[in-house]
Amino acid sequence: MSKEQSSVAKAWEATIRKTQAARRRANSIFGTMSIGHADDDNEVDPEHNNNKPASLGETYLADKILPNGDYYTGQWYENFPNGLGKYLWTDGCMYVGEWHRGKTMGKGRFSWPSGATYEGEFKSGFMDGIGTYTGSNGDTYRGQWVMNLKHGHGVKSYANGDCYDGEWRCGMQEGQGKYNWKNGNYYIGEWRKGGICGKGTFVWSNGNTYDGYWEDGMPKGNGTFKWPDDSFYVGNWSKDPNEQNGTYFPSETSPEENQDWDPRSVYDVDLSGCEVNDVDGEKLSVLPSQKRLAMWSSSKNDDKARRMSVDGRVSVGIERPFDKLQIWDNATAGAVTGDGCDVNVVGDRENVGRISDGGDLLASVDDGNPKWSPLQPLKLPRPGKRQGETISKDHKNYELMLNLQLGIRHSVARPGPAASLDLKASAFDPKEKVWTKFPPEGSKHTPPHPSGEFKWKDYCPLVFRTLRKLFKVDSADYMLSICGNDALRELSSPGKSGSFFYLTNDDRYMIKTIKKSEVKVLIRMLPAYYNHVRAHENTLVIKFFGLHCVKLTGPIQRKVRFIIMGNLFCSEFTIHRRYDLKGSSLGRLTDKPEAEIDETTILKDLDLNFIFKLQKSWFQEFCRQIDRDCDFLEQERIMDYSLLVGLHFRQVSGDRELIPCGADPGYIRLGGNMPARVERTVRRGEFELQLIGEPTGECYEVIMFFGIIDILQDYDITKKLEHAYKSIQYDPTSISAVDPRQYSKRFRDFIFNVFSEDIQL
Repeated sequence: MSKEQSSVAKAWEATIRKTQAARRRANSIFGTMSIGHADDDNEVDPEHNNNKPASLGETYLADKILPNGDYYTGQWYENFPNGLGKYLWTDGCMYVGEWHRGKTMGKGRFSWPSGATYEGEFKSGFMDGIGTYTGSNGDTYRGQWVMNLKHGHGVKSYANGDCYDGEWRCGMQEGQGKYNWKNGNYYIGEWRKGGICGKGTFVWSNGNTYDGYWEDGMPKGNGTFKWPDDSFYVGNWSKDPNEQNGTYFPSETSPEENQDWDPRSVYDVDLSGCEVNDVDGEKLSVLPSQKRLAMWSSSKNDDKARRMSVDGRVSVGIERPFDKLQIWDNATAGAVTGDGCDVNVVGDRENVGRISDGGDLLASVDDGNPKWSPLQPLKLPRPGKRQGETISKDHKNYELMLNLQLGIRHSVARPGPAASLDLKASAFDPKEKVWTKFPPEGSKHTPPHPSGEFKWKDYCPLVFRTLRKLFKVDSADYMLSICGNDALRELSSPGKSGSFFYLTNDDRYMIKTIKKSEVKVLIRMLPAYYNHVRAHENTLVIKFFGLHCVKLTGPIQRKVRFIIMGNLFCSEFTIHRRYDLKGSSLGRLTDKPEAEIDETTILKDLDLNFIFKLQKSWFQEFCRQIDRDCDFLEQERIMDYSLLVGLHFRQVSGDRELIPCGADPGYIRLGGNMPARVERTVRRGEFELQLIGEPTGECYEVIMFFGIIDILQDYDITKKLEHAYKSIQYDPTSISAVDPRQYSKRFRDFIFNVFSEDIQL
């Protein structure tokens, strides 16, 4: 035997030992099943199961040991677990419960090698519904789940005796809730992102109470501290002694009591040891939706007819004339053909409802749009180069970039008052702006620099400083992104408005040059914008971080005004498709030929050939937030805004694979890192300008990013004239320039049609 053959034999023997050990462990853990399984004394050939169905479409009992060591026993349909079954992975994870075409779906129990367990409802591989998680550290959560995250009402009992009963959002305490400490203290009130924040009452076991406002787990703002003898202290609370002030009111029964009391003792003594347990708790090595299923695909001695998909392709469950082990992601496996879900041919490179090795999406008739040829596969755009041209020393805007970076470094580093979220009206005054002169040799407040002299203007600096705090932007990180050693990147061409766009090297921030009229609009609406984003954490409206102006001196004294915004598409995921959606049809078709379209191309309404499907609770929150945001923009007389949407297709195989199969998107928020599905649509030839095509039932797993952009256009005289002129030539309902009320209604109607609730079995 050759050395190579000897190595193969040893590897095979090791595999046999592993599968036998897995089988013995499974038998000891599983016990007996009411649905029955094969004789435990006989080794099962996964290719030849004695319980095979008599005909296509029957569910039968299977007892399978896979070559990779996984073990399954239970009901089986075509090529997937379907019904009741138990699956044991070689790493010690186990699921017992209901399956639907290869996905954990319904009620079940998932256990980890660490001893942690989840028992409750599953949907599409995710912990989703009502369930109980018990950690290996003794913590227990009972309540609602959405896509592996605590979301809704739930009760968490901590191993140390603490307990939280209240609302959760995205895995963290948020909303109304009550936290009991084991020492008898408790807090009842508002929570935000896992911490005490908002209005609430803290009650100590000795009878003292604090009723008022909180921030980051500490009293902040108006509040009342009360003793059991009815004496109390009322005032403005803050950890900063300079901001703390109030009045003590003694009790009638004991007027001398508590006279020497110091409010600082609440922070230093009373709240000491009253920390909230780590909301993240135990870190799991893997989630149920990340587990892969090893399935056999073989057609030996099998007379099953090939099942065809809606477009005539071979369906799931067909066993090809060769054997192959398929590794399936639990969260995406098993979607099938006839029911309008994803389809994949096991053991073949032909894929339906997924992205194939060549990067092709499902072929479908789409004869309403000339870009997509009938009956041809819809392909992912070719990979685009990194957006933008690096502004090097020989770039025409190099000096402008230096000025911008110098100005922002000066603005952010400049000392300012403590940024309280409660701003006075004077902070929003249009006259509230600061000019700074930057001579090349430097000055008392500015450093020397290699460019020409310029002036720098900050608009409403305190407001934008507070906005950055509200948006959780660290000042040092902000400066490093924009003003660090890495140069900015200028996008290849200006937008339709004539504005230029610049991206920071880390893609976190976008800088846009804007017109004087847009500056006026933003300053006018700034108080309403601030109140809106403060009141609605999940707002989809674009985040603004700074508004500035550079005035260049010399022969050409021009002013360049620009706004700094968050980049919606800053993510570790590659954005494969980008759409700018307004709900109008005139001019809303990308004029690029297909050969020039890449992943960075912004497509428009008439290019859209998907419907976006969100999980129920996210869809409801999305609809509520769209209504809130559109009401705000309508009240501010804003129109011509759009919803920018980015899609990352999760299932890209072969050389195009971008994320490991089964990887979860991490922290989820409305509009960012959102797992969803998109359903392919088709425009028929007679409806060439149809905004929304007909659903085909062909779905894809995606990660979505979206937000409302371009919110600085009011309905001024220019737009009114544009509306009047175009209304003569075109259908008035098809043009973008319409009254803000009409624009808001049309935008909402369109968005609520292209987004829908994902009603998935």
